[in-house]
Amino acid sequence: MRIMDTYFISHGSPTLAIEDLPARHFLLDWGKIVAEKPKAILVISGHWDTSVPCVNVVSRNSTIYDFYGFPREMYKLQYNAPGAPDLAKRVKELLINSGFKTVREDPSRGLDHGAWVPLSLMYPKADIPVCQLSVQSKQNGEHHYKMGKALAPLKSEGVLIIGSGSATHNLRALRFDASSPAPWAQAFDNWLTEALINGRHDEINNFQEKAPSASMAHPYPDHFYPLHVALGAAGEGAKAELIHKSWSLGTLSYSSYSFKSNQ
Repeated sequence: MRIMDTYFISHGSPTLAIEDLPARHFLLDWGKIVAEKPKAILVISGHWDTSVPCVNVVSRNSTIYDFYGFPREMYKLQYNAPGAPDLAKRVKELLINSGFKTVREDPSRGLDHGAWVPLSLMYPKADIPVCQLSVQSKQNGEHHYKMGKALAPLKSEGVLIIGSGSATHNLRALRFDASSPAPWAQAFDNWLTEALINGRHDEINNFQEKAPSASMAHPYPDHFYPLHVALGAAGEGAKAELIHKSWSLGTLSYSSYSFKSNQ
């Protein structure tokens, strides 16, 4: 089984799991996008930030409630998908063979909400093995793009690679009474779509210098770097497609993309 596409999903707020939002319905219809069941799933989440790449090596994933002050029902949700220890070892092998000197294993970490919230909508049966890979916010876009390139062989092994973050992510700039996106957020979101569709990967990797309002859209890069990994795994010349677009709270873009490899 070969999976040609990798994906970047904007997961927004944890309450995406229960709110009636367009982005939630998009994920509930995931079977229309990826019809074939993957052998395993590798998720790169912006909510696991480490100094060096880390993978979770567990037999069964626990559900991490890494959020506070949310509705009580959020803490009753569970997504205890099987772990993917063999995949974790394979990820580590591929990264080390590609020049990443240190890759750590975490024998107890489950899935944070950047992983389990979208997956609970996409694959609600929780019957597909899942491995999570961390980001390194002290590094740059090129670092994460190279991580993705190293992981490209996984596609031919039946592994679905998903970057889970946010096209824009500035929680201090949320506008609870907004009826339309803030101009700076819209400008960054439009730039991102145009750069991806036109294959300008160098600009994506150097978005802090190339994108309009980059520091407003991503004061911290942790939620953007999962996109770089997914894009790198698709490879140079990959064809990007905007597969969902919606907004929440004036500045939170749910723009999501598929990346089809030309190899």
